[in-house]
Amino acid sequence: MLAPETPAAKRKSAKRKSAPVKKRRQEPGSAPAARLLAWYDRSHRPLPWRAPPRQLQVPYRVWLSEIMLQQTTVPAVKAYYEKFLTFWPDFEALAAAPVDDVMKAWAGLGYYSRARNLHACAKVVAGEFGGTLPDDEKALQKLPGIGAYTSAAIAAIAFGKRAVVVDANVERVVARLFRIAEPLPQAKPLIREKADTLTPDERAGDFAQAMMDLGATICTPKKPSCLLCPLQDECDAFTNGDAELYPVKAPKVDKPQRHGAVFLLRRADGKILMRTRPPKGLLGGMAEFPGSEWSSDFRTASASDLAPVVADWKKLAGNVEHVFTHFALRLAVFHAAAPRGLRAPQGMRWVAEQDVEDEALPTLMRKVWMHGRGK
Repeated sequence: MLAPETPAAKRKSAKRKSAPVKKRRQEPGSAPAARLLAWYDRSHRPLPWRAPPRQLQVPYRVWLSEIMLQQTTVPAVKAYYEKFLTFWPDFEALAAAPVDDVMKAWAGLGYYSRARNLHACAKVVAGEFGGTLPDDEKALQKLPGIGAYTSAAIAAIAFGKRAVVVDANVERVVARLFRIAEPLPQAKPLIREKADTLTPDERAGDFAQAMMDLGATICTPKKPSCLLCPLQDECDAFTNGDAELYPVKAPKVDKPQRHGAVFLLRRADGKILMRTRPPKGLLGGMAEFPGSEWSSDFRTASASDLAPVVADWKKLAGNVEHVFTHFALRLAVFHAAAPRGLRAPQGMRWVAEQDVEDEALPTLMRKVWMHGRGK
């Protein structure tokens, strides 16, 4: 007779199976929605963009925060959110702002297409909707920068509509509740379907935020505080003692390495040569120091041939490294001096050294500036 499988053996099993999806909706007075909402009423995180439980937030503020929070952490967003509200308190004010000012205010927050879409969306809402954001998910998804997740979050949190809101925190909670063995990202449709079975018809916005808070504070990626979780009784992963194994992720693939060069040219009057990247593409519309293309076969030895002007270029010790979503980048930094009065090449401009940090510099170029500053 075979001995029963132990929890440790279960954790090692390669044939974990997910529970079948049950088509059900949770009413606000039923478990687990009721327990989660009661926990949220007591333990919700006070965030600048969040209204108290049982209250709806101003749609503009929900939209602004959700765009900023895409692929970014809460601590990183707080200061940017408050700055944007001070500069542009509503859709009309943001739509009227020059896009360059918006890009400068966004600099450092990353994923810069979000800033361009933010400004474009504000223009559409101000011009075509009278400054009022649509409350329907499908209508919201027609606006620049708003996808399935963001439209659901806005509909639920700003308008109280029943919508299934699934971010990375919610994915983790649901994957553990149902012990979903399929790896991400393939498991996303199943996770959303499971989340749908949990979402109540009422207080859907509070429920969505409660799920996010649960993932951020209790159902954390490592060492989750399962004994404090209000959904402990419903959690299959807790029952099996293997919560940290979920969500299952596909093996990491090494990112391809690209190389390039960047050129810091300081004129005799202290000004620095800069340019603005094309509006579309990676880091679109952001400021940068002139540089080469980035490629896997870039040859640093011949980099000076690609410099914006003829000068006595010297390579600085070390390199600047940065990781993008799809590749890693290593930049060699060259510096040189230019005579007073040298005109900027076409498409470039001279910027006073004290004003460089006020430019719309992406994090990569801030690294370059810190690496070469004072040279």
